[in-house]
Amino acid sequence: MTTTRTHRTCPGCGLRMPVSTKVSYDGFYHCSPECWVIYSEVLRTDFRAATEPEMVRQKLIDAYAVQHAGGKHPDKSVAVHLVGLHAAYELRMPATDVPSYLQRLMASVKDWPHFRQPMFPAPMTIFDVALAESAEEHVVRVETWAEAVWHSWLDYHKAVASFVQKHAF
Repeated sequence: MTTTRTHRTCPGCGLRMPVSTKVSYDGFYHCSPECWVIYSEVLRTDFRAATEPEMVRQKLIDAYAVQHAGGKHPDKSVAVHLVGLHAAYELRMPATDVPSYLQRLMASVKDWPHFRQPMFPAPMTIFDVALAESAEEHVVRVETWAEAVWHSWLDYHKAVASFVQKHAF
């Protein structure tokens, strides 16, 4: 994480924000406190903003998690959320089916692969999602961002697909 006296760069997504002395973050996502605050705010407004929140909420969670891989972020979490994006974009699984699919996967897998953060993160961040001014725009921004994040992991698409096939039920 790069920090100057006035700004901090998120190590996961590269978002550069003014340093806030009012927030801290010690969770397992590889992110800055400022980025985490924006994500938390978007999550709080997600249900109220989207007409059908379940259609984009899982993509929102999965995209944030994998965009913030690295550091002490556990391999299990990164793999699960990559599988969530794989289910959405490659398997075309209905959004309402993805959470239960991921829960079954988490219950059955013991050894999780390690996926290193892509060299080039997606050009969008949670900040771009936070700028939505309407429910419709929120949905479009989540979809666009999540797809860009999934695309940034292109080098791992085959490995994720293989992992899913190995653990299919």
